Amino acid sequence: MKSRSFIFISLAVDLLIAVSKFVAAAITGSSSMLAEGIHSVIDAISQLLLIWGIKTSKRLPDADRPFGYGKELYFWSFIVSLVIFIVGGCISVYEGYMRLERPGFEGNPGLNYLILAIAFVFNLVSMFSALKAFNLQRGNVSFWKAVIGTKDPSTIIVLLGDFGDLFGLVIAFLGVYLGRLFHNPYYDGVASMIIGVMLIIISAFLARESKSLLMGETISTKALRRVVQLTEEDAAIIKVKKRSSMYMAPEEVLLQMDAVFKADLTTRQITDAIERITKAIQKEFPRMKQIFIEPVAK
Repeated sequence: MKSRSFIFISLAVDLLIAVSKFVAAAITGSSSMLAEGIHSVIDAISQLLLIWGIKTSKRLPDADRPFGYGKELYFWSFIVSLVIFIVGGCISVYEGYMRLERPGFEGNPGLNYLILAIAFVFNLVSMFSALKAFNLQRGNVSFWKAVIGTKDPSTIIVLLGDFGDLFGLVIAFLGVYLGRLFHNPYYDGVASMIIGVMLIIISAFLARESKSLLMGETISTKALRRVVQLTEEDAAIIKVKKRSSMYMAPEEVLLQMDAVFKADLTTRQITDAIERITKAIQKEFPRMKQIFIEPVAK
């Protein structure tokens, strides 16, 4: 079982930083700091939803859910994307727009700089924790290909959240600093809107990936070919006519095959062959927890 410690590290960081950002925003009146506070709260909510999704996805199959609850994680990941979009992105854009409507300087920006610097350091720690887990998961696959092809949304949500945090902190700093440097309060409002747009982009990507996983993604073509090869290597099999697969959870795949067996086999021999093939497949592909092989006519 892979470690999920990076989620708890990210949760602790987001909660601590959110409080400090809101305090700084209240004292200085910075809309970009308020947007960053909202950003951290959204990240914390995301971690809590992921923790709940991971917990519920581990429930064993029962009469109501014979294929298990693995897709609970995909569902809650989709909910996370909606939360980031509605609560994070839209509110940050709105707050930035309102600041453009009512520009003004409030408070000393020194506190903002201090909070942003501390938040940057803590978010780096959180990001490296998530990046370490992601690198172990992706192996030799390129970074972006692994991001697109991952079947574990929890790692990507935390990783993209941390990248977004660091980007947002830089934008918030520029908004406060440039506003003071050029005596133009509009920079702060624009920074808040940029942070909101960034959150909307992240949420759109996560929604797309979570939707795809919810609808059912197959294993790679290469893996399917190998499964067919392993099956047809058994002496009882003539050929595989149809095969399909679907990820039920990050570490659980459902496999179904229609196979043509030799005509002279007894029912017991067919059953034994199915057991042999299942063991051979699961030895090479341990993620294939549920394998169904249906004997069919030529």
